Amino acid sequence: MNTHGLRGPALALVVGLLMTTGAAGQTSPPASPPVTPPSASEPEKPEFKLVLEPNAMELLKVTSARLAAAKAMSFTAVAGYEYPSRLGPPIVYSVRYDVTMRRPDKLRIVVPGDGPASEFYYDGKSMMAYAPKEDLVAIGNAPPTIEATLKEAYKSAAIFYPFMDLLVDDPYVALTEGATLAFYIGTSEVVDGIKTDMVAWADDDVFLQIWIGVDDKLPHRVRAVYSADPQRLRHELELSNWRIDPTLAPDAFASQKAQAGKHIAFANPAVAPPPGVKPLVK
Repeated sequence: MNTHGLRGPALALVVGLLMTTGAAGQTSPPASPPVTPPSASEPEKPEFKLVLEPNAMELLKVTSARLAAAKAMSFTAVAGYEYPSRLGPPIVYSVRYDVTMRRPDKLRIVVPGDGPASEFYYDGKSMMAYAPKEDLVAIGNAPPTIEATLKEAYKSAAIFYPFMDLLVDDPYVALTEGATLAFYIGTSEVVDGIKTDMVAWADDDVFLQIWIGVDDKLPHRVRAVYSADPQRLRHELELSNWRIDPTLAPDAFASQKAQAGKHIAFANPAVAPPPGVKPLVK
């Protein structure tokens, strides 16, 4: 989940000096260029310095530790993506994810809609991506951990979930490695009706704003803008229905219906993801 500076184009200004000739054939000195006094309404802006505020980094560390310590967890994620329209203003599309995981090697992600429904299962030995409407399934061998499997799914089939970095062994690495900016914004009681601390964080790839629960220390909203996207479209993730260390059924990470689908190979999709969108953990 990495600041990028916004650099304006360099502006070159070439000034030619005009010489005037008097009646005696002598050359007069060049006229002084007019001096424009600074506008009182436009004071000089102070230089912005990129800093890693200790209190912001501590909040990221605390929420990362809360996630990493969970032996199992489930939550609902609703992602909102902006896409450009022909009229100019972007259109927002939303996708819901129902997520269940158990460390170190069990994961289920169900996407009921909007958009194409899909299901992803990982049982410690194999990973399975299923499209229920088309009844198509891709099944492949998987590494022995959730983090390694998510990396393999992204590498082999560009399967990406906007909350992937919350499921890895050490989310703090994802949220701090390469960071160039982190600062505390303030508190909010709007998200999920609970009190949250707002933190901004960035590296060279992405600028994030994160809402962290004051009491539960869990992330409840994440907003991202990617530097590789020239339109600076916004991506937002709402995280709710958190359950930490719930009791899970033994068959929670498998699906007989998906297993029986028409088999296809894992492959990259025809449609590329939005510019810059990728997991933070390399």
